[in-house]
Amino acid sequence: MSQNDSHRRARRPGSTHLFGLPGPPCEDLRLSETRPVEAPALPFAKMHGCGNDYVVVDAFHHPVEDPAALARAVCARRTGVGSDGLLLALPGERAPLRMRMFNVDGSEAEMCGNGLRCLVKFALERGVVPWAEAGSVETGAGLLTWEVRATGREGGRLRVDEVALGLGRPLLERGLVPMRGPAGRVVDEALDLGGRALSITAVSVGNPHAVTYVDDVDAVPLAELGPRVERHPAFPNRTNVEFVEVVSRGEVRQRTWERGCGETEACGTGACAVAVAGVLTGRTDREILVHLRGGDLHVAWEEEPAGGRVTLRGPAVEVFEGGWPLGWI
Repeated sequence: MSQNDSHRRARRPGSTHLFGLPGPPCEDLRLSETRPVEAPALPFAKMHGCGNDYVVVDAFHHPVEDPAALARAVCARRTGVGSDGLLLALPGERAPLRMRMFNVDGSEAEMCGNGLRCLVKFALERGVVPWAEAGSVETGAGLLTWEVRATGREGGRLRVDEVALGLGRPLLERGLVPMRGPAGRVVDEALDLGGRALSITAVSVGNPHAVTYVDDVDAVPLAELGPRVERHPAFPNRTNVEFVEVVSRGEVRQRTWERGCGETEACGTGACAVAVAGVLTGRTDREILVHLRGGDLHVAWEEEPAGGRVTLRGPAVEVFEGGWPLGWI
């Protein structure tokens, strides 16, 4: 009798073999009846505005001690939830709602147009703040206004589909963007990238933007040029960067390199900066449709006698809800 035959004869009913060797009876391999203890989790919603996606947290009821560390963890595409940023819904002092926004790298941004629309939807639908058709919200860029433009119903409750934001007057003076250099506006000014120059227009819509125009936005080497402009010494706080192709007086195509994130599917404040830059350079009208890789946004810049306010209108979408283990930071 061979050794393998003796193993087969020696095998007891219910036993198991690993690599041809006899093992213990199956009843000895049963999994323990005990269940793992569930760790406390931080509730969140994954949302997006034109593909610009965010993890949104109700910090009214779930305070976050280290939002920068949480942002770095949850925003990671391969090891976290995956998003362009973390949004915290907080109580305000001058308004019922306040937004804090953290980038993928943990840095805090003053404002985010796509994120703010998502935050308004999140807060209204969950009753974090009382339902209203319009209101205001505190941000790092000041007190801004919002208005619900489209609603539906889901499961017997109102659903917010589209939000319009009033982002106030853009800041155009170089020092207010902020950007280093002589006083005045930065309009179609050459920015030296070391052997290559880009013509930029600098605008702040609560956060800094450098807008440059190109013939074909799809051909732009964004991964190369974006970070070079973002971290250029001329911008003490770094900057967002928009590359724009003009389709007509009322229509443009845009790609954005976001400060602290990289390329994103859309940028709401970037679209606003593009609308302002288009007027300053004479390329577009005061009301434009902005095509981004993740969808379309409507932007308008009022005439000065009307207040000079920039308005942004676009969708806000919830993708799913989840819970982030509090120990995973």
